[in-house]
Amino acid sequence: MLDNPHDLGNAPSKLPLRVQQAMAALFVVGFVASGLCAATEHWRRATFTLGAGMLWLALMRLTCDSQVIGLVAVRSKRFDAAFTTALGAAMMWLAWSVDALGS
Repeated sequence: MLDNPHDLGNAPSKLPLRVQQAMAALFVVGFVASGLCAATEHWRRATFTLGAGMLWLALMRLTCDSQVIGLVAVRSKRFDAAFTTALGAAMMWLAWSVDALGS
């Protein structure tokens, strides 16, 4: 009932459930690390870390089942992966390209 309707015809992931859960946990760790960087006013590191997390999320969306990643599975795998890849790459590029003040 709660499955993503865009994923109904997809084959199950070839990765074991524990590996998929470890990938999701690694994403959460990166997200929390990004938040901690932002809280300590290291916005470039926070943005770069969040962008890297978005790229990791794109890989997760392509390789994990939608039941494992839950709310991150919004549309089809192809759309979600393309969107998170573009957003993550843009965030990483912006964080990397902005000149650091005072250094």
